[in-house]
Amino acid sequence: IQELLRVMRTIDDRIVHELNTTIPTASFVGKVDPGQTCKELYDSLMDAHTNRERIIKNCIAQTSSVVKTLREEREKAQDDVALLKQLRKEQTKLKLMQSELNVEEVVNDRSWKVLS
Repeated sequence: IQELLRVMRTIDDRIVHELNTTIPTASFVGKVDPGQTCKELYDSLMDAHTNRERIIKNCIAQTSSVVKTLREEREKAQDDVALLKQLRKEQTKLKLMQSELNVEEVVNDRSWKVLS
């Protein structure tokens, strides 16, 4: 998932470049509509942010469900070491996904400030 998010954050990573190529120089003023191009960039950014948030939240929901199930199983079989290891692994995965929401907030905030 982290590799997927990295790829999906390319638009945010390249926001300054995108803006520099969006705003026309004096020689291209009549050939490019900067308002339309900025709107397209804005729309692309909105779509990217919405999709990434949806993916992260879906992963959190799925992993939370797995953690809940493993906890219930752990209550019944407290001596099962393999079950405990799996539970810890899933809890770690859940924490990573929750931290990705924080990363997403920072990335999005930075992009909107640059776009503004």
